Amino acid sequence: MKLSPSKINTFLLFKLPSAYFTGVRVKSISETTCVTTVKHRWINQNPFKSMFWAVQGMAAELSTGAMVMAKIKETDQKISMLVANNKGTFSKKAKGRITFACNDGDLIDSAIKKTISTGEGQTCWMKSEGKDSMGEVVSVFEFEWTVKIKK
Repeated sequence: MKLSPSKINTFLLFKLPSAYFTGVRVKSISETTCVTTVKHRWINQNPFKSMFWAVQGMAAELSTGAMVMAKIKETDQKISMLVANNKGTFSKKAKGRITFACNDGDLIDSAIKKTISTGEGQTCWMKSEGKDSMGEVVSVFEFEWTVKIKK
């Protein structure tokens, strides 16, 4: 069974309620791309009248992590996943609806195939770019995912 946006968003409610209640949602997911959104609201604001950086980070991480989960689910193997490192850069205030897109599904697919074939843990850097409604980049996050066969 493939992961759909509605299944992932329900997962958020029960397993990552802070992301759910701050408005983070998956809009679409495919083999290579995942898109998430979050709207600037009272619950996710900072004192500077824009979206708190950590809420942007949750939406960005979800756009990468949802693909990792989907790729692992397709293998029918027990594989662990964990963020080992992350980087974030901010170029303007995040106001309105911010859309994060990750197009690195092929990278994590390769890492998962390699961990299955070698039995050794693998790492993969995945990038998510956040844009406002005008299409301007407000933040860019990179996450180093580790995947490893569970023994």
